[in-house]
Amino acid sequence: VDCTRGRWAISAELPQEYQPGAPIAYIVDESVQALQKVGAFQRAHRTDPALRVIGITGSVGKTSTKELTANVMRRRFVTHASPGNLNSEQGLPLALLGLNHSHQRTVLEMGMYGLGEIDRLCLLARPHVGIVTNVGPSHLSRLGTIERIAEAKSELVRALPDADSGGVAILNWDDERVRAMASLTGARIIRYGLTPDADLWVDEIQGMGMEGIRFRFHYHRPNSQKVDSIHVKIPLLGRHSVHTALCAAAAGLAEGLGWEEIVPGLQAQAGQLRLVAVRGINGSTIIDDTYNASPVSTIAALNLLADIEPKARGRRVAVLGDMRELGSYEDEAHKIVGRRAADVVELLITVGRLGSAIADEARGAGFAPEMVHSLASHEEAVDLLRQIIHGDDLVLVKGSRAVGMDTIVAEITVDAAGMEMGGDAQEHQVAGAG
Repeated sequence: VDCTRGRWAISAELPQEYQPGAPIAYIVDESVQALQKVGAFQRAHRTDPALRVIGITGSVGKTSTKELTANVMRRRFVTHASPGNLNSEQGLPLALLGLNHSHQRTVLEMGMYGLGEIDRLCLLARPHVGIVTNVGPSHLSRLGTIERIAEAKSELVRALPDADSGGVAILNWDDERVRAMASLTGARIIRYGLTPDADLWVDEIQGMGMEGIRFRFHYHRPNSQKVDSIHVKIPLLGRHSVHTALCAAAAGLAEGLGWEEIVPGLQAQAGQLRLVAVRGINGSTIIDDTYNASPVSTIAALNLLADIEPKARGRRVAVLGDMRELGSYEDEAHKIVGRRAADVVELLITVGRLGSAIADEARGAGFAPEMVHSLASHEEAVDLLRQIIHGDDLVLVKGSRAVGMDTIVAEITVDAAGMEMGGDAQEHQVAGAG
């Protein structure tokens, strides 16, 4: 629907009577299939034949990787990227509708809830480059085992053209399940990670608090003994963000960009990265990582909090909520997070039934009981935070939106004038853990 230009179209499954002068309604048997057909038509017939498609999947980090990769591509190419997290069987076709003949590259996020879904997304998008960030327990309750999650993510790699036809698979060499995907494709493989057995790797990683991270890239040039090495500083928070930078840099190298283009792309302000630092009530700083939560991303967020030194008398505070869809791993995942939180923070607030397991484990690990608050709802958390947060506190808010963690951020954020607000008064925009 494009109301701004007077163009309306409605896809519906139930018949409607047409009134002269009313918007046109296309009546279809199944609306999702119809949307997919429209998206596939846009991709096939309303784009430049030379358009190259970069698909991204993984258990965490897809959106941050998509945004940073698009930044790098824009240094040379007219680039489209899927808005927000339009990555599903309904979302991806909508993203494809944003393509036109001017675009030379598109960067698309591909998510899934079950086997076969990424296969179907690849039929619509026809990717040339596939990036797999990692395989973790997200959606374990739906797929049952980590191995089935890996199988679902590997569908992107299987769908790529071979190397002679321009196919490139960019794989996280630090993840054994992603490494195994190299045998599933005839595409060129670019291996990235933290060890020199990868094609592109980093070392000398240094967290610089709210200023970002510094590290050194190394790249084995293909068909050469030469290794490029370059020091880089980028405005992404948290050591885990080096994997986001590695993905984006690898995509740039795959598409023929030089370091003089890749590095400025990594350093530019990205459009919609997940983890955001905002000004909070009573002079605090809120680290908002509330889009979703998994054990990997929550531990990464806590590690980030550990890397940042609060000012003056400020405290490290974590407000942690439920992590959903973890199946049989649910109890252990929340215990692991509780133990790490006990090592990092001075004050712990948990929200939700599963969040209480984090609190219990933190107490069991020796955390002072009076500094742990286990609450049932986000409303209780907001009331408590308004009472106990003071100037210079660093407050990490992380957890599923299903328990209202994003609402907590909205309620304890202030605007530039110091007024409480329910919006996005962003001071820093940085890469999240997924």
